[in-house]
Amino acid sequence: MKSILIGKIVNIHGIKGEVKINPYTDDITNLSKLKKIYLDETLNTCYNITSNRVHKNILIVKFEGIDDANTALTFKNKDVYIPRDSLKELDEGTYYIEDLINCLVVDIESNDILGKLVYVYNTGANDVYEVEREDGTKIYLPAISQVIKKVDIKEKKIFVKLMEGLV
Repeated sequence: MKSILIGKIVNIHGIKGEVKINPYTDDITNLSKLKKIYLDETLNTCYNITSNRVHKNILIVKFEGIDDANTALTFKNKDVYIPRDSLKELDEGTYYIEDLINCLVVDIESNDILGKLVYVYNTGANDVYEVEREDGTKIYLPAISQVIKKVDIKEKKIFVKLMEGLV
C-alpha cells in the first residue's frame, strides 16, 4: 500500500500526551477526522487516535496509550503518513503537492525544461513553486493561471508561461 506524507509532529501539547502536528495541507478539516496515522512511509508503525482537534492551523492529536508528556515528546519531529487510497478525489485543476514534487517544469512557448519542482510554499494568496534548475539555482513561480498553463501528473510535467521578471 502506498503512503502519503501529511504533516510533521512539531511538539507536545500539554501534559496528557497530546502532540501538535503541522499539516502539509490546506484541508485541515479532513485531517481532524482521522482515526489512525502512521509514523513511517511503509505504513508499519500505526497509532490509533483517541481525540483530535484543530487549533490555530495545527492539529492537536492524542494517541491511544500515550498518556504523558515525556512519552509524547519522543514523537517530536516525526513525519506523519496516511494510506494514499484514503485520500479523497480532488476537483479538476487541483493536485496533491506530493504529486507535483519532482515534476519537470517546461516553458510552454519554447518547450525548454526550466528545472524540477522541488517545493511548494503556501503563501496565503497563492502557492509558490520552487523550481531547481540543472545548475542548482532556483526560480520561484507563482501558482496562478497566468503562469501555470497545464499540469500533466501522469507525464510528471508542468507547463508554464513565464511572465516578464519571473526568471
